[in-house]
Amino acid sequence: MYQQMFRLDGRTGFVTGAARGIGLCTAEALAEAGARVLISDVNPATLAEGEAYLKQKGYDVATMVLDVTDSAACDRAAEEANRLYGPVDILIANAGIARPDTPGEEMPDETWLKVLDVNLNGIFWSCRAFARPMLARGRGAIVTIGSMSGVISNKPQRQVPYNASKAAVHHMTRSLAGEWAERGVRINCVAPTYVNTLMSNITAQDPYYFGPWMENTPMKRMVEPEEIAAVNLFLASDASSGMTGTIVLVDAGYTIW
Repeated sequence: MYQQMFRLDGRTGFVTGAARGIGLCTAEALAEAGARVLISDVNPATLAEGEAYLKQKGYDVATMVLDVTDSAACDRAAEEANRLYGPVDILIANAGIARPDTPGEEMPDETWLKVLDVNLNGIFWSCRAFARPMLARGRGAIVTIGSMSGVISNKPQRQVPYNASKAAVHHMTRSLAGEWAERGVRINCVAPTYVNTLMSNITAQDPYYFGPWMENTPMKRMVEPEEIAAVNLFLASDASSGMTGTIVLVDAGYTIW
């Protein structure tokens, strides 16, 4: 009974920012659980690499180039995905970016706007577009990707737009969960710590950053993308059917101190 609750046979999942890292691992987790998976990314070349990786493993996967900062494009993606591949039962709103360490008083407008546009607007546009048909059917599961940076203010790096965007994603998720709970659509959020992906590893190579990160992490390690993908799978499946509006910290203990 309990293993079956994690199965996604006959369901379709759509993952944004899925060319690599957490998104690609999540797509693999959904596919391994039996789902038909569509992966999207803004970069066609890296998207093709992600597709090849999944198909090499024998998974049923399709691709769609998508810029999540374009609300109309998100609407078209949801319409096309539902039309071509059947009802999309699962959305993993994963696409996100970070920017270099910049003091708040020196933050360029374009950096602030870009991070908020991808990390907050992009997640909202995706959720809104894919939720509409889910709400019409009365069922669906959405997972947003926040961050422990939406709970704490990181050090030593200065990244106020990233922290602000992720805190907003957390509260957006709670707000949408309250609106949609009675209509059959669940939405939860995963809040990772530093993850062993390309985005974090560029910074992790510098001991100025990595030393304080590990000093403040009880488990003394970064989290692997597969560990985030496993939680995304749980929240996308019936194993989490009693959960909505929850922020699940996967932070190697970072926020307990």
